[in-house]
Amino acid sequence: MCGVAGIIDYKGKAASKPVIEAMLCAINYRGPDESGIYLSPCAAIGNVRLSIVDLSTGQQPLSDPSGRYWIVFNGEIFNYPELRELLLKQGHSFQTQSDTEVLVQLYAVFGKECLSMLNGQFAFAIWDKLKEEVFIARDRIGIRPLFYHYSERGLSFASEIKSLFVQKEISPEFSHKNLSQIYTFWTAITPGTAFKDIYELSPGHYLIYNRKGITINRYWDLQFNNSFKDIKFTEALEQFNELFSDAVKIRLRADVEVAAYLSGGLDSTSTVAYIKKIEPGILNTFSIGFDDVNFDETGFQNEAVKFLDTRHKSIVCTSEEISGCFPRVIWHTETPVTRTAPAPMFLLSRLVRQNDIKVVITGEGADEMLAGYDIFKEAKIRRFWAKQPDSAIRPRLLTKLYPYLPQMKQANPAILKMFYGYKLEETDNPFYSHLLRWNNSNHIKKHFSDQIKSELNSYSPLENLEEKLPEDFDKWDYLEKSQWLETTIFMSGYLLSSQGDRMAMANSVEGRYPFLDYRVIEFCNKLPGDLKLHGLDEKFLLKKLMQNKIPGSIIRRSKQAYRAPVKSAFFLNKPPEYVKEMLAPGAFSKAGVFNFNSISVLLQKIEKTGSSSEVEDMVLASVISTHLLHSQFIDRNNEDFRTGKLNNLKIINEI
Repeated sequence: MCGVAGIIDYKGKAASKPVIEAMLCAINYRGPDESGIYLSPCAAIGNVRLSIVDLSTGQQPLSDPSGRYWIVFNGEIFNYPELRELLLKQGHSFQTQSDTEVLVQLYAVFGKECLSMLNGQFAFAIWDKLKEEVFIARDRIGIRPLFYHYSERGLSFASEIKSLFVQKEISPEFSHKNLSQIYTFWTAITPGTAFKDIYELSPGHYLIYNRKGITINRYWDLQFNNSFKDIKFTEALEQFNELFSDAVKIRLRADVEVAAYLSGGLDSTSTVAYIKKIEPGILNTFSIGFDDVNFDETGFQNEAVKFLDTRHKSIVCTSEEISGCFPRVIWHTETPVTRTAPAPMFLLSRLVRQNDIKVVITGEGADEMLAGYDIFKEAKIRRFWAKQPDSAIRPRLLTKLYPYLPQMKQANPAILKMFYGYKLEETDNPFYSHLLRWNNSNHIKKHFSDQIKSELNSYSPLENLEEKLPEDFDKWDYLEKSQWLETTIFMSGYLLSSQGDRMAMANSVEGRYPFLDYRVIEFCNKLPGDLKLHGLDEKFLLKKLMQNKIPGSIIRRSKQAYRAPVKSAFFLNKPPEYVKEMLAPGAFSKAGVFNFNSISVLLQKIEKTGSSSEVEDMVLASVISTHLLHSQFIDRNNEDFRTGKLNNLKIINEI
């Protein structure tokens, strides 16, 4: 794991050591072990390294034997031993044991076609000295980030946005259209970000930049073809077991200790069970608990730890701790957030790092690939209800989905219709499964400033999203459509970013995701829907696979969404000083995004009643995080983005 940065400028200004060094300093927590810079008349590329594979000789930037291709690489290629063997058989030789050298030599031989050969999580840039062009690629599902800025001055790229803002020529400014997307989908639709003229390379894409300009192409996409519709259940179990076992096995490849997260849910418990089977012995596991029982899963965590016999450490997260680290969380997310959920993940990765561990395996991806989220069941119930929209019985099925929400226990049909009846009968809408969630998020935009409301009067994020749909989207069934939306938008843009890479790498920790092995993804996308969502029983295939391998209570437990306190974090007892500042008139005036009077009415209501709804909590988190982001990125000098120093800096000057 690493951080990368680079500038390509054909006017001969790229070889500025202080600038590229400052770009790397801004993200030095991504790679505190080593650093390196390659300089040439029109290219400057650099890397900060978190050494995990080939600790002694894997330093970057690194070239192929000819010296033509130079690479900076963030991530892991898990099948690099097999790819290395392939190249050795073709007569190629290696100077290191690193996956980085395998990658650059693979590109030298196969060019862009090498991407289909990679099993990993990556964002890398390769500079071709002969052609004077850069090739940049990102992994299939978007686990590792890559941002860029493109103008007549040239191309700049980096693992994080703050690294780009080191350059005085690039000024931070909010994109109001993209903020509208964030307050709808919880993330901007790639390639957009919260900032104007700052772009994110979309998952499964590569970019080529040379003197002719910039081109971007897709090399992989999430597809559903139901080719396993007649597969026998036993055969599906066997294939899934084989694929997932190998996905876990290759993610244990490292020259440092590999630990795991153990939340007490089905996904992480299953992952840990496979790790213990593949590598019996001591395994360090980590988890989050909450002092608020409405969010806590400690009981299930303890049961999993006892059953799987792991060496376990956990933190009990308080509202005060969430509010205390929230400004730093936003510094790392580089986008507004509608929840406080990233904060406990930041605290958890800090615990991991305090125990001298750099790598953790986690269970993310199972919910998306095997229809585990309540949103899939919610859509199924709403479709069933829509056939008899006046039914008082059918909507009561919704109460089974959220037993952990107090307001659902005694919900009557009128209340259920008010909350879940939004566009109930529009079952042909391509976004039907997500309309309710996005409508709830849209309430945030009711508090926009008058200026932004006027500016965005005719803008529809849904129209923007519709342009991104695959050509064969209409051919998929309702579950496949909802899986595509959840995976492509929420998982890639929010879960793997704000709660994944950013919170882990803030503490120099790498997360690895066996359920997101592309072979597992492609297998699951061929399965018939009832092997994923069987009636209202989610992740059906995984549950059957894990019988007698993990505690039965964890298999049978109701799905509980990962959440964290919002209102209590910001307003319990004495609000933190920064909360007062972010909700003061001056913050509204500077950012210009929200209406102070509108938010004041909401705050008065909360103060008077002492309670807030889920939607109101989202508004609070959105306002505070947006104002924090403005104060940290826009209302400051570019020089402030340079932090820390580079370790073991190596300069390679090619003229």
